[in-house]
Amino acid sequence: MPNADHVNRKLVEQYTEIARLAGALAHEIKNPLSTIRLNMDLLAEDFGDAESPRQARVLRKIKVVRRECERLQDLLDDFLNFAKVHRLSLQPTDLNEQVRRALDFFGPKAAEAKIELVDYLSGDLPTVLLDREAFQSALLNLVLNAEQAMPDGGQLVVRTYGTADGVALDLIDTGCGMDERTRSQIFKAFFSTKRGGSGLGLSTARKIIEAHGGCISLQSESGRGTQFTIKLPIPARLPRDAS
Repeated sequence: MPNADHVNRKLVEQYTEIARLAGALAHEIKNPLSTIRLNMDLLAEDFGDAESPRQARVLRKIKVVRRECERLQDLLDDFLNFAKVHRLSLQPTDLNEQVRRALDFFGPKAAEAKIELVDYLSGDLPTVLLDREAFQSALLNLVLNAEQAMPDGGQLVVRTYGTADGVALDLIDTGCGMDERTRSQIFKAFFSTKRGGSGLGLSTARKIIEAHGGCISLQSESGRGTQFTIKLPIPARLPRDAS
């Protein structure tokens, strides 16, 4: 009977092959899609000065096709990012620095959206191992999700703290919150409550966090906001004051 390690290794190999094939299929779709978009752009130029009602109708239909091509392009890009087998380049990292970097990037957009950013970052956090770019991508996905939950503005609280076996990061928004059905499916690929959304942002974020040996959970209630919590382990070989 095969042992657990052998079974896990076979599952990883199968997943890797499926991800490779899915990525190759997405790339094959992108090529003709790009051709369609280019020809729609050329047709739009030809009908740009529509002089008759018929030409105006044709131009409107061209614009619909162009818009749907753009939506498919965005979906394929999100899918390729989701399907990618992340080979992490782990480095000793200060989690607070990653949080500050994300908030600095998001700051102008938050101000425009009338969202107040509040941070409570622990001054005594142990160092963790992160692929900084991959983790930053996951963090920004969560921040942007919070923004979309607060269309009329609000507050986003970000806090870090130590745990018994690692570190934790909370992102708490004062947005619309989620009902039970949404909470149960929010991390599923292609599930989205947003019109035109791909439903891959949060599932990709969870995949990246779990690839770091961490986990993500949420608490939410309709009309009362949402809290995402990320927990990351401390590598045994890194002292708590490593830099």
